Amino acid sequence: MPRVVPDQRSKFENEEFFRKLSRECEVSKSTAFSIELGTNLSLQFFPANLHGEQRQTPTREYVDFERETSKVHLKAPMILNGVCVFWKGWIDLQRLDGMGVLEFDEERAQLFNREVLALSEAEVEVSADAGVANGSCMLLNYRKETNKEIRGTNNRMPLAQAIAILQKHCRIIRNVQALYSEQTPLCHDLILNLTQDGIKLLFDACNQRLKVIEVYDLSKVKLKYCGVHFNSQAIAPTIEQIDQSFGATHPGVYNAAEQLFHLNFRGLSFSFQLDSWNEAPKYEIPHGATVKRMYIYTGNSLQDTKAPAMPLACFLGNVFAECVEVLRDGTGPLGLRLRLLTAGCGPGVMADAKVRVLERCIYFGDSCQDVLSTLGSPHKVFYKSEDKMKIHSPSPHKQVPSKCNDYFFNYFTLGVDILFDATTHLVKKFVLHTNFPGHYNFNIYHRCDFKIPLTNKKGGADSHTEAGTLTTYSKVMQNNHIASVTLYGSHSRAAEAPAL
Repeated sequence: MPRVVPDQRSKFENEEFFRKLSRECEVSKSTAFSIELGTNLSLQFFPANLHGEQRQTPTREYVDFERETSKVHLKAPMILNGVCVFWKGWIDLQRLDGMGVLEFDEERAQLFNREVLALSEAEVEVSADAGVANGSCMLLNYRKETNKEIRGTNNRMPLAQAIAILQKHCRIIRNVQALYSEQTPLCHDLILNLTQDGIKLLFDACNQRLKVIEVYDLSKVKLKYCGVHFNSQAIAPTIEQIDQSFGATHPGVYNAAEQLFHLNFRGLSFSFQLDSWNEAPKYEIPHGATVKRMYIYTGNSLQDTKAPAMPLACFLGNVFAECVEVLRDGTGPLGLRLRLLTAGCGPGVMADAKVRVLERCIYFGDSCQDVLSTLGSPHKVFYKSEDKMKIHSPSPHKQVPSKCNDYFFNYFTLGVDILFDATTHLVKKFVLHTNFPGHYNFNIYHRCDFKIPLTNKKGGADSHTEAGTLTTYSKVMQNNHIASVTLYGSHSRAAEAPAL
């Protein structure tokens, strides 16, 4: 089905592209009708209906040879840049030129909007088959557009993977909001709000793994447990339905401030709305009470839940860093010790049923071959176009431009960049990324949980901190949180090493 934007008329009236085409202009005949504003449109006079079925013959509404002699009047509906429009004009049968204009198709726009809205409400399904069993799994199955199904969002998933899934299916899962605290990003959860589906994904602020899934608008989703629906258009999520599906073994807890009853299971919690009762009972949930919100998490309590370790299904052949420790001696940093997590043999391969923990060390002065054998191939190799730090040298204008550039090994899932000298091909810099929201590099890297041994010397966060012959540098955001830490290696050590 062709896709349309939510507010078609606003886009048609406000975008310069549509404003130009909505003015009458000359057209000519080539392989298609070419509008002389530089836009070529292939006109179809057998317009498909909403379900893609073609009409066999056009009516006079679309192709009319009888209105004027030696002219044909045409009308061609289409969806252009997500907006329902139709091209209307005439062509001289002798000269094969004429006039035409693009107009907004109000009738088809409303029809598509109604159909898309009904489809999104009816076909979004949330499966919580494993929620009560272990409180660690919830799959979001979207069956929009030709019954297409999207699986894989579960507790413990890294933030970057969840965003990648949503971006990949942006035509199906729309209007996603990213919510975070700008001033205190470590004190509040990161939230992805799926507004059209009534679902919030809450990620731990420190390790950026999914820890709670909240369904706050049950009218927009279907819910099922063990293959049986307990919420849909035909089934109301009442206390009786929840008892039938889950079998409550203990009473709910009443919260007078929220006027909600909370019924808790292991890894699953329901909040019941009590607005229709003047005096809410304090010991049992009244008959007919309906679920207002549902939470899926790990553990026995929603308040005490923490994001668990990443599951095997999220590795997909990648290697992740559990923590990164900066190695140093009396003169300063020496390199990195990485505690790595890996599982499986490749994308989607689950031959290795356990998560393996590995420790690897990378030092300043290591060759690119050493790094490749230790960490494997990088996700990307980036060549620097210029060295901005040369401006601090004694005579930057006298330096001869280099014929080759330094290059980075980008390890996105580790949150680490490694810079190699273009001449010696030895490590001379490490960059550790914190992946704070609001920074321009957000979601490019996974969060790097690094540890740096500190000395008694005090230094400003935005300034260079000298440590013997080695230097560290921190990029600090406006909220005084560190966006990345760069460790510089000794120039003498790289210079003494033989060139490769």
